[in-house]
Amino acid sequence: MAALKTILYLLVYPGFLFLFVYSTFVEWFDRKVYARLQNRMGPTHTGRAGLLQPIADIVKLMAKEDIVPDKADKKVFTALPVVGLAVVLTAGLLLPVWNIDLAAASPISFPGDLIVLLYLLSLPTLVLFLAGWSSTNAFSIIGGTRVLTMLFGYEVPLFLAVLSPAVLAGSWRMAEIAAFYRAHPLLILPNLIGFGIALIAVQAKLERTPFDIPHAETEIVGGTFTEYSGKKLAFFRLMADVELVVAAGLLATVFLGGFGGSVLPAFVQFVLKTLFVVFLLSVLRAVTGRIRVDQVVSLAWKWLAPLAVLQLLIVILIKGFAL
Repeated sequence: MAALKTILYLLVYPGFLFLFVYSTFVEWFDRKVYARLQNRMGPTHTGRAGLLQPIADIVKLMAKEDIVPDKADKKVFTALPVVGLAVVLTAGLLLPVWNIDLAAASPISFPGDLIVLLYLLSLPTLVLFLAGWSSTNAFSIIGGTRVLTMLFGYEVPLFLAVLSPAVLAGSWRMAEIAAFYRAHPLLILPNLIGFGIALIAVQAKLERTPFDIPHAETEIVGGTFTEYSGKKLAFFRLMADVELVVAAGLLATVFLGGFGGSVLPAFVQFVLKTLFVVFLLSVLRAVTGRIRVDQVVSLAWKWLAPLAVLQLLIVILIKGFAL
């Protein structure tokens, strides 16, 4: 039975099949919300209310010609989309979606899995940088350089913001952190500053407006993805969708009490809470305009990092004097 559960976990829920289906649904949800906030319709034709449009886009890309530039590092250029997708799928398996109790949190749940998940979410950024660099296209190299430059801005505030709830909970295991905040729901409130910082940092990590500088079409064509087409571009697109789901799941786990311990099934909680996070990211995307890469770094170090340190100080004081 344990072996069957592990196989289902890896392949079905929250494995590849679930992450593929749900990530495409989240892309549709994001596009719909973003469109309605701009008084547009968004996807409408493929499937009911355009629900199947993201899947249709991926199928279309898979059917297109796959071109590798002559001057590109062909092995690296070809391997990176697969590596990036594998990394985010692995990160998704660490989310404690079966969080009825700590023993059933995840077949691969362990103390410190929060640190590992944050590490895995950092790797796609390096993959995108190498993808741009290996293309040897000027636009791709500029896009890859911007990806890496932004990393040095948002990564520290993101880590500090996400680790603050862990400090208050006294654990580096996501299932235990979620269980702590379900038992002490009022202690979610002191982490609101960190939640806001994490939302902004995740928006930058996912390269969404206003942090979409690495692939600004009006400046550098497609940035990192300028030379990618066909199956490779489809893998990168799916990687971005899955990364959005994993990032939303991470924030829901550490800031919103995870996905168990109530009358609603853990699966329903996972969907509702991740869609809530994605909704906030969509609103942020709709109400802002693109900023320069130097403004991203300045924002991160002048505002996000100090606020993240303040958040950490608050939880340390609460843990020291109130718990």
